[in-house]
Amino acid sequence: MGRELREKVLAGALIVYNQKGVKFTMDDLAKELKMSKKTIYTVFNGKEEIFLMAVDYLFNSIKESESEVLRDGSLSTLDKLKKLLGVFPDAYANVNFRDLALIRAKFPSVYEKVRERLETGWDPTLNLINKGIKEGSIRKDLNVQLFKSMFQASLERFFQDDFLKENGISYQTALNDVTEILVEGIKPVE
Repeated sequence: MGRELREKVLAGALIVYNQKGVKFTMDDLAKELKMSKKTIYTVFNGKEEIFLMAVDYLFNSIKESESEVLRDGSLSTLDKLKKLLGVFPDAYANVNFRDLALIRAKFPSVYEKVRERLETGWDPTLNLINKGIKEGSIRKDLNVQLFKSMFQASLERFFQDDFLKENGISYQTALNDVTEILVEGIKPVE
């Protein structure tokens, strides 16, 4: 029951977050879930813990989706790389990430967890890039660590101010655009 309840609370938190942003209250969440706050507090200590769990859930879902992409034999190396960098779980497709800067300001531990998760788990992506270099679908002179750093910096930028909100861009659109720009830039010059 504990795991099911945690997942139900996380799903409800995403709904309330989409409606009210980072300022939603535990009362809002209890109302959405049609349960008492006391029940919510049996599985989470508060909103910050919910956000931390949501980060883990999101990144774990991303890793599962990445594994599916890597196993897809119908995709070229570059197509796999684009899908790998732009993977975004369906459960989070409708989440409004335009308030990322506010999350960083109000919940620094959540931001640090996101940074930590962005910086780890790169081996499959780096292996794919190196495979592309060997097969010639990626420039031989590519500085792989610089590419990684540019991608990470692009995503971290979304947390640093209201860039997404001010420009009316969804997180998914921004992620897709950054991926497209970076992957197109590492193709060999013909």
